[in-house]
Amino acid sequence: MVYQTQPYGIQSMLKEGHKHLSGLDEAVLKNIDACKQLSVITRTSLGPNGMNKMVINHLDKLFVTNDAATIVNELEVQHPAAKILVLAGKAQQEEIGDGANLTISFAGELLEGAEELIRMGLHPSEIISGYIKAIDKTIKILDELVVEGSEKMDARNKEEVVSRMKAAVASKQFGQEDVLCPLIADACIQVCPKNPANFNVDNVRVAKLLGGGLHNSSIIRGMVLKNDAVGSIKRMEKAKIAVFAGGVDTSATETKGTVLIESAEQLENYAKTEEAKVEELIKAVADSGAKVIVSGAAVGEMALHFCERYKLMVLKISSKFELRRFCRTTGSVALLKLSQPNPDELGYADSISVEEIGGARVTVVKNEEGGNSVATVVLRGSTDSILDDLERAVDDGVNTYKAMCRDSRIIPGAAASEIELAKKLKEFSFTETGLDQYAIAKFAESFEMIPNTLAENAGLNAMEIISSLYASHAAGNNRVGIDLEEGACMDVSTKNIWDLHVTKFFALKYAADAACTVLRVDQIIMARQAGGPRREQPAGMDED
Repeated sequence: MVYQTQPYGIQSMLKEGHKHLSGLDEAVLKNIDACKQLSVITRTSLGPNGMNKMVINHLDKLFVTNDAATIVNELEVQHPAAKILVLAGKAQQEEIGDGANLTISFAGELLEGAEELIRMGLHPSEIISGYIKAIDKTIKILDELVVEGSEKMDARNKEEVVSRMKAAVASKQFGQEDVLCPLIADACIQVCPKNPANFNVDNVRVAKLLGGGLHNSSIIRGMVLKNDAVGSIKRMEKAKIAVFAGGVDTSATETKGTVLIESAEQLENYAKTEEAKVEELIKAVADSGAKVIVSGAAVGEMALHFCERYKLMVLKISSKFELRRFCRTTGSVALLKLSQPNPDELGYADSISVEEIGGARVTVVKNEEGGNSVATVVLRGSTDSILDDLERAVDDGVNTYKAMCRDSRIIPGAAASEIELAKKLKEFSFTETGLDQYAIAKFAESFEMIPNTLAENAGLNAMEIISSLYASHAAGNNRVGIDLEEGACMDVSTKNIWDLHVTKFFALKYAADAACTVLRVDQIIMARQAGGPRREQPAGMDED
């Protein structure tokens, strides 16, 4: 006879097959370990010399990049604690569009520091309280590091824009920033509205075309559609444009009817009336002054025949998002029904032409005059992976432009700010009396991770670099950072390496918040393991 023992304790409360981890060893330290693993992955990709990661996602798509946001997105992190860091990185990407790597790597470093303190005997609450004090102090010190006069910026001055954008683009494409930054700056300035704070990132498009090299890349005021024109007319100057979202085709009658045709003559007449109807519609569009018809769906053969007869150029844009952008570029209104458009529903473009770029036929819609709201960066490169990475660099540049339109303050880059923060926070920790002074000191120490990583990724001696940075900052020069090309320390203002204050502010804040969130967890309860016992179905219900 087998006796079944009754579950006791937490087992009696939760379902069979659940998992329960609690206490320092099982929950806190395990969580910290998972977060450390994640930050080790992103850390080696930090900075201009960061290494690339090759990630193959569940759809077998290959990513070769050092962009932390893309890496963690495609990794599909499962561990709940590491997910918190991923979410912090995503928040940074949404808010600023750059600095996700700093957020994740710094949060991992803070947790590593917390682990050492826990092993020394500090309670997580004391560490959290120290970290909160430290981040508040960090924000105050960041404000002191702002370069005087940088809060005023002309968003249309290319030099000012490029100097603020350089660091963000160089961290993705080191060595190419001098080619990329002017391109991105031009595109952003072209579409910058009267009030720069209303800048819309979506107005700078990227067209990736295989072949050529980065030096063949260019900017087009307007749009580049990655398909050929339908029909034989391939070029149109100073054209009015009619956009039909529902397609250009003979529409089926609204009422279903059966037509009885008794003779060949009737059949001929039926076909002729259909033809006449289509011709009437196309003629009406041509009479409205439109020279170009854009269709959001299929273009019928008969309709195309009459478009050719009336010398109308026909384009097909199947993506509704692309169609919306096209309407924004040309100022046209998308009509649902094929009918004669009103003059105010027509759009306008200086020129629409089909060009061949590197073997691909593309349609270029240009609007050289003012009032243009979309600019396109045409990127050229040898492989899809390179083009994708270039696109991410452009994306970072455009997002940085948006951030600087809101807040243009800058602080010294190349790890100069981090060393200054580490030095000032260390001094601040000596003024505290409670146990949290150790946590503040660890927070200060964590800043060393950034110069350390930058130096290691560039193959330099990290210890030497950090000690000489500390020496320069102690001597009173808080603008000394690492010159990765020379492998020595120098004043960043001579090389024009600046970081946006707002990028650092959010990255450090999100990192500290994420680290504190992970430290606050002392129990993990998973109601059911994956592949564990299934939930019972009520009687009479079929399983899907």
